[in-house]
Amino acid sequence: MLDNLYDGAYLVDDNDVIVYWNPAAEQITGFSADETVGRSCSDGILAHVDGQGACLCGTHCPRRSALHTGLCTETATFLRHKDGQRVPVSMRAVPLNADKPRGGGTLAIFRTDPTRGMAAELDELRSLALLDPLTKLPNRRFCEMVMAARLEEMRRYYSPFGVLFLDVDDFKRINDTHGHEVGDRALHMVAQTLSNNCRLFDIVGRWGGEEFIAIIVNVGEKQLAVAAEKFRALIESASLPIASGRVGVTVSIGGTVSGMDDTSEMLLKRADDLMYRSKAAGKNRSLVSG
Repeated sequence: MLDNLYDGAYLVDDNDVIVYWNPAAEQITGFSADETVGRSCSDGILAHVDGQGACLCGTHCPRRSALHTGLCTETATFLRHKDGQRVPVSMRAVPLNADKPRGGGTLAIFRTDPTRGMAAELDELRSLALLDPLTKLPNRRFCEMVMAARLEEMRRYYSPFGVLFLDVDDFKRINDTHGHEVGDRALHMVAQTLSNNCRLFDIVGRWGGEEFIAIIVNVGEKQLAVAAEKFRALIESASLPIASGRVGVTVSIGGTVSGMDDTSEMLLKRADDLMYRSKAAGKNRSLVSG
């Protein structure tokens, strides 16, 4: 799928060796796949520099930074074309195994047109396997990356955010009664309800199965509780047309607000525990705590 991107893309393995070079990379850089695949990225093929002409290869390499931190990096840089000229590009480096920093290799994507913006590209996210194919929402991997970035922002700027964990109630019964096709449509309905009713700068994603997650920025406990109840009520009021009538679903929600000492695992565990308390209290409920 990377072959079809308009952006240049290349994969580098654990040993710093280029293992893939897409057609757009050939067009932008002038280097063919035959000239790059199998070579070490540290050879300085593209010899990236910043706006002051300082070399970014080595210790300042954005791709290596992504590999070592497990976080995406985005950099404005200037690569060296095969013919010698400098080409301005926006470059994003994505670690391929965020759970294993310093391992798993990296994917680098770059483009010559900075006006398209790199943050809101659902087509590219799909190509990078960061979108859930059924619901078209960001998947678990992407949400984990966003949460890690939000934690870094919080520690830097003291801006708390909230995490909501949502689970569709009695989803097995829906599958058993109406079939998996209706079950899939019900998940898509929940996904679209969440996506259509979150703020532009918030993220909702599919965590897996019938579980969803929402990452809500710049909120305290009260605002997060309002957001959770809004999602719950809107999902309860939605219904899916089927041959025999309509099928509705409800969700149980747990939510928590980030603290300065939190890790992603701590946030998720609190939200998950609160979600199960919502289920134990009767389902179709939201419960938010700090």
